[in-house]
Amino acid sequence: MINIPHLLKVTAAWTSIVFTVCFLGVAMMPGIRPGFMRYAWHMNVNTGFDVLSFGTFVSGLVIWNVVAFLAVLLFASLFNTIKK
Repeated sequence: MINIPHLLKVTAAWTSIVFTVCFLGVAMMPGIRPGFMRYAWHMNVNTGFDVLSFGTFVSGLVIWNVVAFLAVLLFASLFNTIKK
């Protein structure tokens, strides 16, 4: 059995660290965003300009934590219910 509360805490920490590193990376080196989109998302998208503010940082952090929580909850529930 997976300890779901502990897993959600670890998920929140991991997601927050990764999001912060990505946000700071784009803020300090804006040229990495198009390369990331091309090679990680397999898309060549010209979004024009970066919108980096405290508000977009906080909203992105909340959105990505919610998405990660939902994914981890689905994983944990499937792991705990599917038998060998």
